[in-house]
Formats: sequence, C-alpha cells, structure tokens
Amino acid sequence: MTSQRTEFVRTQDGEFDLKIWSPSGGGPAVLVIQEIFGVGDYIEAVAADLVELGYVAAAPDMFWRLRPGWRAGHDEDGLAESIDLAGRFDFATGIKDVAAAFDHLTGLPEVTGGVGLLGFCFGGTVAFASAAEMAPAAVASFYGSGVPAHLDLLDRIKAPLQLHFGGQDPYIPAEKVADVAAAVEGRPNVELHIQPDGGHAFHNRVAPMFHQPEPAERAWALTVDFLRGHLV
Repeated sequence: MTSQRTEFVRTQDGEFDLKIWSPSGGGPAVLVIQEIFGVGDYIEAVAADLVELGYVAAAPDMFWRLRPGWRAGHDEDGLAESIDLAGRFDFATGIKDVAAAFDHLTGLPEVTGGVGLLGFCFGGTVAFASAAEMAPAAVASFYGSGVPAHLDLLDRIKAPLQLHFGGQDPYIPAEKVADVAAAVEGRPNVELHIQPDGGHAFHNRVAPMFHQPEPAERAWALTVDFLRGHLV
C-alpha cells in the first residue's frame, strides 16, 4: 500500500512543496528532480514506479520561486511556457533547494537506507550539478542538456553516477555527448549509457511527442539495476 502526502521544506526565502510517496514499511529513498513540465503526471508515474520497487520517492517543486505548483501540459504550449520558466531559473539557488529537500527526505522516519538523486531533462542537469555539492548515495541523470557544459564538476562528484543520453537527441548534439564520453572515461564511479535510437525525453511515457518505449525500457532497466546496487 502506498501513502502520499505533501510536506513543506523551509528555506531562508520561504517554503516549497515536497511531494512524498512511501511504500508500506518505508525503505531507501530517491529524490526525483522534475522536467521543465513540473511535478506533474510524468513525475508522479516515475514516483509510482519507484515505490513499486520499494523506495520512498519525493519530488520538490523546483519552480516554486517562479510559478508554484507548475504542472504544464505535454504539448507545444506547455513546452513553450516551460522553456520560458527554465530560462529564468537560477541554478545556484535551485541547487540549494535540492540540498534542503535532500536533507528533509533523509530525515523522514520511513527512510531507512541510502538516498539518491534521479533527474530528467532539466532535472537531469540539476541532479548532476547538485551531486557536486552533496553526498547522495547515487545519482542518475537522464538527458541533462546542461551536463556537457559543466563537465568540470565531475572531479567534485564522488557518488556513483549514471548518465543517460539519446543518440538522436535534437537538444543535445552528438558531439556534446562525445565530450561527455571523453570526460568520464576512466572514472570508476561513472556509467554512461547512450540509447542510439533515443531522442530527447524518450522516457516520458505521458508525452506522445517524446516517448519512445524501447529506449525507455532499456534505460529504465539500467537505472533499476544501478539503484539496487547503491541504495541499501
């Protein structure tokens, strides 16, 4: 049986929502960092998948300073509005919000093991950058378009790190993914997985404009194994 609730995380600037889903008996936890579309149907679906695997899942409202409770449609209008919000997002402040949410999640009574980060698109970049400032048990980043521009952070990321990209992603050119591959080569804490037939946001099963079932299934299976190996 899954329980769901919203708690509030306090910062010096105010407080933001942290949605929490827990399996019966609790367990290790995953902080899920949203896409630009907000904590909507897709993030809720990912949380449900994680709970089924035995994890406590939580998702902070990353756009609370701009548009609290943002839930955009997965269509052209929702995409345009969400891109505008992401363009006004302050990453330095956002990473502090992730750290506050991480600390809050770690302190919950039902969290009985390690706590990891899992981010998608915009959230993939945020999770990657946050890992340089924190000590999560593991980090999985899906097609973070900002990752190639911040490879200097790799030296500061000590946690196990799994990076996912699509080989046909129009937002992240192949040469940028090649830069990532070169930067992570020889780093024992980093896994890089490229789905050659994957476009952008291929894992988002509630967005017909993006979803690609086969690369999504392959990448998620890798993520499940990764989390099982590090969140105990």
